[in-house]
Order: sequence, then structure tokens, then C-alpha cells
Amino acid sequence: MNIDRRQAKTRLDRFISKKKNINKRDIRLFLAQKRVVIDGKIATDTQQIVHPFSSVIFDGESLQDNKACYLMLNKPTGVVSATKDKIHRTVIDLLNHPQKDSLHITGRLDLNSSGLLLLTNDSNWSRKLMLPDRKVIKVYQVTTQYPITDDYISSFHEGMYFSYEDITTKPVNLKVLSKYSAELELTEGRYHQIKRMFGRFRNPVLKIHRLSVGNITLDPTLTSGEYRHLSEKEINALC
Repeated sequence: MNIDRRQAKTRLDRFISKKKNINKRDIRLFLAQKRVVIDGKIATDTQQIVHPFSSVIFDGESLQDNKACYLMLNKPTGVVSATKDKIHRTVIDLLNHPQKDSLHITGRLDLNSSGLLLLTNDSNWSRKLMLPDRKVIKVYQVTTQYPITDDYISSFHEGMYFSYEDITTKPVNLKVLSKYSAELELTEGRYHQIKRMFGRFRNPVLKIHRLSVGNITLDPTLTSGEYRHLSEKEINALC
């Protein structure tokens, strides 16, 4: 699995010193005595790098055995994209997973939006996914109160100026699916961008459902509120 693990890395001597409250100068002896095992191999170098997902065993005791976790969730409406919230149920509350407390959300959805949501404990993976330069395409299906005409297509593609932020949106590809629904392709996610763009036509948005992020498409077998692990292919598609 080609995962970049440079995040939160530390040297082996510093790692063991902090975990076991041991003087760093003593750790060289422990290595010579073959008492430290990293990812199944006997460690010999005090400067070896320990990554967030490295397995570290000292004298038979596991000091770290974190596993990289990548999930896709079919987010229901009415659930907030947060790890904690005093009012609403969160997406973390939907999970029955042993690592759920270590996960964070990649690419949030509004309270009343639904669809594909990605969760992980690999902050480097999620950070790369959200870099503006990556221009990752996100696809949404939108339902509106009033009919969507072909006039919307050019307006969305040209971009719209939002005076509050003093920005012009990047081109959005809009495909009319039916009288009241359309499919949108965005490479950015401004504050309530979809609703505000349709607001220029005084056409209230009734539903927003995210279908995909980059090459990851919402699994059609997942019902609302269900989740599954990403496949290796899906993980590496965004790396």
C-alpha cells in the first residue's frame, strides 16, 4: 500500500524514551541486546524513524500498534460532519468501529446534505486530498424547488462572484438530469457554495447528495448511515 507516512514521525530513541521514561543514552544498549522490534524486524539504529503506523515492541510489550484506517460512509441528512457536537448526532456516532475515536473527517458535508463522506486516521492522506492544487473533482446530485434550465449551465461554468469573500468560484460543470435535478462537478468547496450558486437563480436547493470524491465513488450497496473500509485501490487513487 503506497501510503506516505511522513506525518508525526519521530526518532526511535526519542520514541522509546518518551513512552518508557528511559534515558535516551541507554537505548543504544537495548538495541544491541535485540530488545526492540519494529514492524516485525529487530531494530539496530537509534535514529530509525517511527511512523504513526509503525508497530513497536520493547521487551515483548507493544508500545504502538496503530493501524491506518480509511472508511467511506453514506452520510444521512440531519447528521453533522463532526467528531463531537452538543446538539446533533455526529457521523462518528454512526460508526461501530474500534478505531472510531481516532478518526477525522475529510471533506465535510452540511447538516442537511447526504452521500459520500471519507474518514481516516491518516492525516497526511487527508491533507493531500484537500490541497487546492490537487483539484480533486467532487460530484453532487442536486434537487431544486423550481425547474433547472439550460441557462444554468453557462453561468455555473463561468463562475460566480461572491462579494462577501471577494472571490469568483472556479468553473462548475452542471448537467441537467431532469426538470428539478442536476449533477454538478466541483473542484472546490466554498461555504454553502452549491446553495448560493442556485440562489442566484432564486431557486432553493432541496437536496444535496455527494456521489464521488476523485476516483472514489459512493458504494451503491451502502444504505444511508452504513459504511465500509476503502479498498487498497481506492486509497491509492487519491495518493
